[in-house]
Amino acid sequence: MLGRDGAYLIDPGPAIAEHVEAVLAEAASRGGLAAIVLTHSHPDHSQATGAVRERTGAPVASSAPDADIALGDGATIGPLTAIATPGHAADHLAFIAGRVCFSGDAVLGEGSVFIASYPGALAAYLAGLARLRELDLELIAPGHGPLVTDPGARIDTYIEHRLERERQIAEALAEGLREDELLERVWPNLSPALAPIAQATLQAHLGKLADEGRLPG
Repeated sequence: MLGRDGAYLIDPGPAIAEHVEAVLAEAASRGGLAAIVLTHSHPDHSQATGAVRERTGAPVASSAPDADIALGDGATIGPLTAIATPGHAADHLAFIAGRVCFSGDAVLGEGSVFIASYPGALAAYLAGLARLRELDLELIAPGHGPLVTDPGARIDTYIEHRLERERQIAEALAEGLREDELLERVWPNLSPALAPIAQATLQAHLGKLADEGRLPG
């Protein structure tokens, strides 16, 4: 939540009663809400939107065309400027306020980001990271995990991680590994719970390689 006398709530989170009440209490302590702002539509970020909107009357601002306030790349709302950062989700936005980036799931406080497998997802994700890297950021406030106090280094690590995964996949394909063998090579010792996420990310990598004409014939 950002500001007072009409604060901006970024991603109200899940529709858990105790959580919603805590959000509403914080909003009341700040003089109410000017808007509910969504980085993307995944439930862990957006599920409480309806409850908070109903209780506060605050408009919802997001990239969804039916939002009360439809946001796109470069749009501003209050102190926030939207930056398109697709990849984790096609509708993903990050928000910049001064030198702080509210990154949603584009950059996490810990670990790496799941990339969806829609066409162009990975190339778009890397382009979004590159745009964030060009900004003079002092702090990243992610949707999950602790604050990131060295934004440039974290973004560089994210870009390098994706390019290293790409290199590993391209090498495995060049060795003749089939698609169903790539997960074991590139994500060894993967827990069953994470397999669907890794599979989607693999598809995003394969899609980028295909678009660039880098898949074996």
